Amino acid sequence: MSRTTISEHGDARAGNGGQDVEDTSDTSDTSDTGDPGDSGGPGGPGGADRTASGAAAGAGAQEGLRRALTWIALVVAAGAGALLSVGAFLGVYVRPTSDDWCALWKARDLGALGITSDFYRTQNGRVTNAFLTGVLYSDGMRGPKLLPAFLILALGAGLFLLAREVLRALRLPLPVVATATAVLMLEALLFLAGTRSYQVLLWAPATLSHTLPSVIGVWAALSGVWASRSHRPWARSVAVGSAVLLGTAVGTLSEPFVAMSGLIVAVAGVLCLPRLRITHDRFASTWCAAWCLGLLIGSVVLFTSPGARWRRAQQPKRPLSLSEIGATFQDWSRVWETIGGQWAYTGALAAGVLLGLTVALKSPGPARRRAPEAAPESAAGATSATAPRPARGTVLAIAVLPVPLIALGSLVAVYGLHSGYGAGGWTYARTWTSFLVPFLIALCGYGVWIGHRIGRRLGLRSALAALAAGLAGVVAVAGAAALVPATRTLTTTTVERSLAWDRQDARIRAEAAAGRTEVTYRPLHIGSLAEPFFTTVYARDWAAQCAAEYYGVERLRRP
Repeated sequence: MSRTTISEHGDARAGNGGQDVEDTSDTSDTSDTGDPGDSGGPGGPGGADRTASGAAAGAGAQEGLRRALTWIALVVAAGAGALLSVGAFLGVYVRPTSDDWCALWKARDLGALGITSDFYRTQNGRVTNAFLTGVLYSDGMRGPKLLPAFLILALGAGLFLLAREVLRALRLPLPVVATATAVLMLEALLFLAGTRSYQVLLWAPATLSHTLPSVIGVWAALSGVWASRSHRPWARSVAVGSAVLLGTAVGTLSEPFVAMSGLIVAVAGVLCLPRLRITHDRFASTWCAAWCLGLLIGSVVLFTSPGARWRRAQQPKRPLSLSEIGATFQDWSRVWETIGGQWAYTGALAAGVLLGLTVALKSPGPARRRAPEAAPESAAGATSATAPRPARGTVLAIAVLPVPLIALGSLVAVYGLHSGYGAGGWTYARTWTSFLVPFLIALCGYGVWIGHRIGRRLGLRSALAALAAGLAGVVAVAGAAALVPATRTLTTTTVERSLAWDRQDARIRAEAAAGRTEVTYRPLHIGSLAEPFFTTVYARDWAAQCAAEYYGVERLRRP
């Protein structure tokens, strides 16, 4: 490397000064031409040595930053992964409560199709939700115990693959460790940073309605991306048809997710029109239209069902007045005030900065990135065939749109909660998952942009890059550490309740086997969920009645 650099400088020197040497002397002594180099001139060996030493120092600084980023990412990944492992393992200690009681006996006595019919006709019209409930509870509590681990693995794998596709589309390298760290951090914050961790991760009725839809949405988006790269017409047709079917299923699974995903996919479909130069053809827009069509079909099926009509009758809808609009905005501000009060969410931004810095470190340097006109013909052709260059306004819109979309989607969800559950509907934090997932992804994405910009514009050898890496690492580690107390509390309450529940369950089963028609049940509350005797009127106590059906007795008695 150093010999080539010296010969290049020597050639330039000879080209500029060769005529002067011939005019002043008849000889061509090499010592005359070497004097400037011997004195440390820029074209001689001394200047070349300094250039080589500077390059070596820069390479050493980048190597040091690379190692530091790797170790920081590993520490954050270890912390977030440990928390998620605890959450997944806690599924073993999940015991029935609230809606579990009804789901258990209906799945046992009616089967998956019977419970689906029951939901459609008498409950809420969520037929996909009902069918999945019947399948999940078909073997008692085995399914709900395994569901937390499944959700963590499925969502994590989907987010990792989605990040890979985004980086590939941007022609950026994939740093595996940093990407996995960002994914683990997002999941830890989603499942453990909120005010209702038990409901979001461990309570199957809530995870089926509000966590599973996000998993389905991520994998559906991946299937669309993979099909877009295929040149086989049948693969694209299958992807579009699957989008309609999945959209229809999701439409009868979760109303908040329908609103959030519908907004995001509709805007994405407009942005992917070929005239905006993000895509070459109309497949992406067609896929988005198919997804939205499926959501519309599912929503119509749900809204017109007898069960949905019955449910609306229980909470008469008030007219859309100024006071109702004001109350909705007040509830919406409370939701985001609660989310903003959880400073651990800044860990998503910090993990994104770490990922952005790592991507910048692995990207080709400016000297190796050629302009299209200077690139070889074959390389230029390959670049132009990959994707068109979108206009600056389109890029700006993509960068800014997540904020208003998430704000609007969450407002629609809060309005539905206020209309369906009254003034306290906004406190049902399990429903926030539908917009918390895109919120955390957007937060991490902005962090990636910040980290990548620091690395590319200010230089990875600068003190600011090292400072950004250290600060992002501290914030990410602190964000993961902030989840430890809540995880410890969740672990303690879940395990203690499971032990108490098992003792009571054994007693009740023994009494029922002995022929008792009334048994004593002591409520075991967890996760702010309803238990038998949540109301003083037994005729309205659906939890107690479902628990009695589960045990095969006529009535539960207070202790």
